[in-house]
Amino acid sequence: MSEDVASKACDSNRCWSDAATLRAVSLLKSASIVSLLTLVSRITGLVRELLIASTFGANAMTDAFNVAFRIPNLFRRFFGEGAFSQAFVPVLAASKAQHGEAATQTVINHAATVLTWALLVLSVIGVAAAPALVWAMASGLQQDPRGFEVAIVMTRWMFPYIAFMSLVALAAGVLNTWKHFAVPAATPVLLNLCMIVAAWLGAPWFKTLGLEPIYALAGGVLLGGVLQLGVQWWALKKLGLAPAIGLRWRVLRAAWADPATKNILRLMGPALLGVSVAHISMLINTQIASHLAPGSVSWITYADRLMEFPTAMLGVAMGVVLMPQLALARAAGDKAKYSAMLDWGLRLVVLLAVPCAVALIVFPMPLVAVLYHYGAMTDLDVQKITYALMGWGVGLIGIVAIKVLAPGYYANQDTKTPVTIAVAVLIITQLLNVVLVPVFAHAALTLSIGIGAMINAGWLLVGLMRRGSYKPEPGWGAFVLQVIAACALLAVFLMWANSAFAWTQLRSESFKRIWLLALVLIGAGAIYFAAIWAAGLKLRQFLRR
Repeated sequence: MSEDVASKACDSNRCWSDAATLRAVSLLKSASIVSLLTLVSRITGLVRELLIASTFGANAMTDAFNVAFRIPNLFRRFFGEGAFSQAFVPVLAASKAQHGEAATQTVINHAATVLTWALLVLSVIGVAAAPALVWAMASGLQQDPRGFEVAIVMTRWMFPYIAFMSLVALAAGVLNTWKHFAVPAATPVLLNLCMIVAAWLGAPWFKTLGLEPIYALAGGVLLGGVLQLGVQWWALKKLGLAPAIGLRWRVLRAAWADPATKNILRLMGPALLGVSVAHISMLINTQIASHLAPGSVSWITYADRLMEFPTAMLGVAMGVVLMPQLALARAAGDKAKYSAMLDWGLRLVVLLAVPCAVALIVFPMPLVAVLYHYGAMTDLDVQKITYALMGWGVGLIGIVAIKVLAPGYYANQDTKTPVTIAVAVLIITQLLNVVLVPVFAHAALTLSIGIGAMINAGWLLVGLMRRGSYKPEPGWGAFVLQVIAACALLAVFLMWANSAFAWTQLRSESFKRIWLLALVLIGAGAIYFAAIWAAGLKLRQFLRR
């Protein structure tokens, strides 16, 4: 009898283990798909930035475009993938788990209706208030009156972009909840392709028409938003999930009165404050940069594009995959699964983000030179972008970890705690700016954000552990030591490669410089993973987890 019980227990444990392995494989597969498609997006994004940099350089006009592009992006984060997604996805996942797909379709319809009306009103106000918005974002552009005027015109052109992208965020939230990750991860490529065509063909054409060539980029942004929404709406229609948006007042009132809509709006309040805090920091930093040397806004922006490679491939991919799964686990009351997914995500962050941070700190100049040092870009521009990139490198681990840790709160429908932490970090970041900007100029702005991100991530982690939502699984100490040992070896190799070749002097031999960088990066990857393996870390452990 006891043997039968033991046998059943063994079978039960084996089934649980198999199920846990399948869940981990599924998560890893989904994260890999998102990471791969995000890699394609970031590669086309780098091509876009390379073409913009070589065509326009870093000057008052590029500063004007970057400021104008940040304004709709700021509001897009409010109404799109920022506050709205943080509130919408947990409510959607809970409705799907508890009430079924038919009831969840009503939630989608009502949320889309309220969001569309809000975006229409916001777009009209934004176009009218463009001069005030540009002044609030970067009053220093008035050092060049032409640049300030160009920024206002491009803001008006691009402001409707927020409406398209906020609806894209809604569509992505639905698709991700239904575990269709590929389309939302792939569509950003369309924006990059539109901007590449705009810089390559549109700018010369605008010049022949007597228009400012950089206006072509604003047209490319707007077209990219339209195409992204079209593709995601098509994907929703194929699944039978396309929202029915009500354009009548009666339908809007019904959507507003829906308890699910009210819950989304309730959760959006703190989330909006949290996103606002992050963008207030960006707003302050852009203001500071606009009063520094001309080109400062652009130097930071070009560095930001490079930093987005690891943050998007790791942090965004993990956040996109984990958010709906954490919400479903919380709705089902499965605390063990909830904690295990957070543990798995954090281990993956340490495994992959730490070596990326090492590369950005000890090997930034070759990356910048190979990717940007063409056309109108000077040696001085390369140096300035390199300094800004090193600042991002300091905080890369924190920036990526936040993408895993914050969903741990949002999935539990707790948007207040991350906001409280964000407010405190904003104050710390600006105090750092007061001390660092006089010393490091524009590079201090990325460094202060990087330090703030590390503080933010640590605070979020401690909070999850204290409330018992996350309990680290055994083996973290040995795991961290293995990663540190491998990164030390990686750093030695990259420091040698940084000094072994005259990266900026190889400007006329662009193909040679590209191949050298490719070989160095391949070698760096081989050294790191060989060192990890030699230290005893088996990557299969992540599958078993």
